[in-house]
Amino acid sequence: MGNLRELSPYAAEDAAGFVESMRRLKELSGMTYRELEEQAGRNGDVLARSTLADVLRRDRLPRPDVLAAFVRACGDGQRVGDWLDARERIAEGSAGRGGGTSAPSPAPSAPPPAPREDHEEVSAVGQDRGAGAARTPRRRRRNLIALAAVALLLVAGAGVWAWQSGDGDTRDDTPVAKGEQRASVDGWVTIRPAGRTGLCLTDGRDRRGAYGSAVAVHLPCAGAPVPRTYLEPAGAGLYRVQWHHPELGKGCLTVMATGPVKGMLEPRDDCAGATLFRLEPAPSGAPGAYRFRTVPGARCVGTADDSVAEGVEAVQEPCADSPDQSFVVRPD
Repeated sequence: MGNLRELSPYAAEDAAGFVESMRRLKELSGMTYRELEEQAGRNGDVLARSTLADVLRRDRLPRPDVLAAFVRACGDGQRVGDWLDARERIAEGSAGRGGGTSAPSPAPSAPPPAPREDHEEVSAVGQDRGAGAARTPRRRRRNLIALAAVALLLVAGAGVWAWQSGDGDTRDDTPVAKGEQRASVDGWVTIRPAGRTGLCLTDGRDRRGAYGSAVAVHLPCAGAPVPRTYLEPAGAGLYRVQWHHPELGKGCLTVMATGPVKGMLEPRDDCAGATLFRLEPAPSGAPGAYRFRTVPGARCVGTADDSVAEGVEAVQEPCADSPDQSFVVRPD
């Protein structure tokens, strides 16, 4: 750990300089995002890794509660008042010049689940965006058994595709239509609502501010360069949707089963337990358009309020011939 006292919160003259001072404080603390989150928890604060990463990569003033939790976690708790005072002076100065500060993100209603570890590539991966768990390789024998099972199902004409992960059996009892096409696009892709292809499914926040972690929303593709999306084949015609963030590592989209954003999709580190998707041609018949059917069950990915507007969250809902459930998958 460096000498925290050598850094003055009053040295910054604007929001960008203030956030740069925060980055410097993190460097001096010698702590990773995960360690800062854990230390904040021990201090009785809530400091989600993904929230902190968002703050430190932007040039906007953080919320006071986030700043206080961050400073305490870094070990500079005796000067929390100074940091808050310096922030307030910059905020008042910006408002006086007519610039103002960007609207802060609402505080989370509850401590967010474990986020992704910064700078760690994880593939077996809890919520927000975080642990550095290593991928548990599927054993060769298990692969052979799975392939044999699929072959038997095809020969028998059964309409059930089964996929078994290392954590248990995950089945989709929805029959596969005869002659159904499989997605021809995987690897690095963009996923766009068919009616608004200038928007991409990417990292965002729920509009009500009910959750402190990232969820999947529609945002302009040009303004959302990170995270990159990787469509990973999972066997038996199923896929995982991976998000790769330059700071937070890899997470896989998972449908939230409980909580304030139930039904929305969150990037989780536990890729082995992430939601599996079957890509099937969209009922609309639009070229290159797919519907993402979640497995198990007869539900599909759509959007809140059946809208494809900017900022709208992706949600799991009953499958229907609805435009909001139609997505264009393009190589990236």
